[in-house]
Amino acid sequence: MSALKVYTLANCDTCRKAVKWLRAQGISFEERAIRETPPTQAELKAMLAAYPGELRRLFNISGSDYREQKLGEKLPALSEAAALALLAGNGNVVKRPFLIGGGVALVGFDEAGWGAALLPK
Repeated sequence: MSALKVYTLANCDTCRKAVKWLRAQGISFEERAIRETPPTQAELKAMLAAYPGELRRLFNISGSDYREQKLGEKLPALSEAAALALLAGNGNVVKRPFLIGGGVALVGFDEAGWGAALLPK
């Protein structure tokens, strides 16, 4: 499996749970700070392919940046390219944790879902 990258925010409880779970399972990964190093356009496109038609799922809809920019109102009118550019340019609006690599693309932490995707069958 190619290297997994997990984009996290230091003060995000869900991100900490995800990282702790990955370590407990012995899964190697590279952790990246989502604010300083948002996912690339290619990574965002790969994530969107894993959730076809669910562009909104890539956004941190509970975050202050999302609310301040009124993205809930703007998102339906944005093209996919514009939405991905917005996400790639502002890690605060990206749903986290954001795990990508090795044919796996997961956004948000769900232990059962991550286990099904990452652990041997």
